[in-house]
Amino acid sequence: MTDILAVFRSRSQAIDCINKMRALNIPAQLINTPKEANVGCGLSLKIPAATATRAKSVIAKLNYSSFYGYMRIEDRSGKIFIRGF
Repeated sequence: MTDILAVFRSRSQAIDCINKMRALNIPAQLINTPKEANVGCGLSLKIPAATATRAKSVIAKLNYSSFYGYMRIEDRSGKIFIRGF
């Protein structure tokens, strides 16, 4: 299964973003940024690929200073694979 990660370097901005997504009924989960992403510690929003376009639009409008970027995350039988997006 492939999802999209919206990676943040600021915990407070990631939390603010997940709250905005919930208010807009955009499905997303707040997760620890996987070590496989190689961006240090932080939080990410895990967004279903089907709603990624809408979520990306919201994130762009909010213009978070700590937003790092997007990555694809795949969970294959418990093994995590991260790719650029």
